[in-house]
Amino acid sequence: MHTDSYRHRGLRRTLVEELRRKGIRDERVLAAIGTVPRHLFFDPAFQAHAYQDKAFPIGEGQTISQPYTVAYQTELLQLRPHDQVLEIGTGSGYQCCVLLELTSHVFSIEYQPVLFERTRKRMAALHRAAHLFCGDGSLGLPQHAPFDKILVTAGSPTIPRPLLRQLRVGGSLVIPVGDAHTQRMMRVVRESEEEFSRQVFEEFRFVPLLGQAGWNE
Repeated sequence: MHTDSYRHRGLRRTLVEELRRKGIRDERVLAAIGTVPRHLFFDPAFQAHAYQDKAFPIGEGQTISQPYTVAYQTELLQLRPHDQVLEIGTGSGYQCCVLLELTSHVFSIEYQPVLFERTRKRMAALHRAAHLFCGDGSLGLPQHAPFDKILVTAGSPTIPRPLLRQLRVGGSLVIPVGDAHTQRMMRVVRESEEEFSRQVFEEFRFVPLLGQAGWNE
């Protein structure tokens, strides 16, 4: 399971060049994509698909995001080495490991218990030291707030107010917002205790953010 061969590293270099052509500019983000062995987050039967720039099902109605999407969202976060980050939707753990290449303070919460257990074991086997939780990610992790950055990896009908409250002043939230079919990527910055600014970016399609402040099951 844990083999990372010269061939895999070559496939990552090719993937990085593809992402660069598609407009990803942050060299730290590209280096993270080029470092994390994406094939180890796939079932062995499907590892041949790992370095295609495509999303792929991972069970429980969830997917491992397209590498371009991972890079795009990570670039929007503008991470600094000591940022405390909250990821909503651990999924396979791949995005979480990309974040860990850029900061060592990563908290991640997964809604699906079966997926959480599988990913927790994978992350332990890969010796990746994130703080993992199982629960309603739409409510965030208030016991560990405030966060410098919050990344939501599922589509939400609105911007969840609990997540806004858990942002540090000066911090930012990156989240896809829209209907059940397509969402626009948004970045929300907490300018002061009561003031927030927002920017709207490209259109994407994500699995739904389930929970009290997201979509009902």
